[in-house]
Amino acid sequence: MGLPSVMVLPMLVVVAAGIYYVYNEVIRFMSKSVVRNKVVVITDAVSGMGSECARLLHKGGARLVLCGPSWDKLESLHDSLCAGSDPSETFTPKLVLLDFCDTASMQDTAADVVECYGCVDIMICNSSMKVKAPVQNLSLEMDRNVMDMNYFGPITLVKGVLPSMISRRTGHFLLVNSIQGRLSVPFRTSYAASKHAVQAFFDCLRAEVEEYGISVSTISHTFINAKQQEETDPSSSSPSPSSPPATDAPAAEADNAPPAPPPSPPAPPSPSPPSPPSFSFSTSSPAVNTAIATTTITASKIFNSLQAYIISKLRNGVTPEELAKEIIRTVNWKRREVLMAHPIPQVALYIRCLLPSAFFSVVAAGVKDGDMADQLMK
Repeated sequence: MGLPSVMVLPMLVVVAAGIYYVYNEVIRFMSKSVVRNKVVVITDAVSGMGSECARLLHKGGARLVLCGPSWDKLESLHDSLCAGSDPSETFTPKLVLLDFCDTASMQDTAADVVECYGCVDIMICNSSMKVKAPVQNLSLEMDRNVMDMNYFGPITLVKGVLPSMISRRTGHFLLVNSIQGRLSVPFRTSYAASKHAVQAFFDCLRAEVEEYGISVSTISHTFINAKQQEETDPSSSSPSPSSPPATDAPAAEADNAPPAPPPSPPAPPSPSPPSPPSFSFSTSSPAVNTAIATTTITASKIFNSLQAYIISKLRNGVTPEELAKEIIRTVNWKRREVLMAHPIPQVALYIRCLLPSAFFSVVAAGVKDGDMADQLMK
């Protein structure tokens, strides 16, 4: 009777591991099968997140339409995608020059996007412009530029592509938004206003186009931490030939000081009364003490590692790779709304709804501490 009960836990672990493995394989298969032969439009594809998302979708067999404001960068991305893939299993991406700030040409650009393959299955709206400044220092022209890039440009492109999706009764719009489309912090008036506006537009769009079989998704994330390679200056690591050799300051100070007087002879020790005998009792053996010390050190290392991990997550934000993978999952499962944030903004969302006065007081107090508002959204 004892043997079966002993084998239950290992069998459960093996079964759970097998289920997890099968689940990951199914997700990996769906990430390729769902987007294969689909026409996917990515705006601002030359950004870190856009290029990473283009790489994943291109390997999955999607027919990409890459949009961006720089033709040279689009061609460079096109060449890198084609060089790292098998031409027999992938489609050559098509390029469209797109500038959201030029709203007058957005209708023609939308027509060019549809004409690339005759239809659009998935559109990923990714472009964004961030501005940080006190409200009294922001000009009305800057407010308009931010609204053109973050709101008017994307919705104009969506309106140009929408009739094609309605006629085919299928499609998927995905907005890569910011956490500040749901929360507002000081010194982000224009940026937060544009993100709130585009969030509301896509929420309304979702309800209106559901009857046509069109899906609408939004991903609200914290700031994107693009990996930048640090450049080192060789001259800073090697000493300059004209600079004087380094000297030891305490040694030079001792050379210039006057000679010190000879030390006085030590005083003879005074006799001390004999101390009473002391008795100590050890409650634990040396082996137990060593085990306790080892356990304490191990627990300290685990705590420090966990603390460093949490701090890194709070400071580093979302990497382009993580966001691109979340976009693939959202497209596969057609999730309506995704929040990519650490617990602080998530708790702040509930406080904003349940205790708005407390939230406003905390945010207002953060103006006195310049970094508090930023840390809330990171």
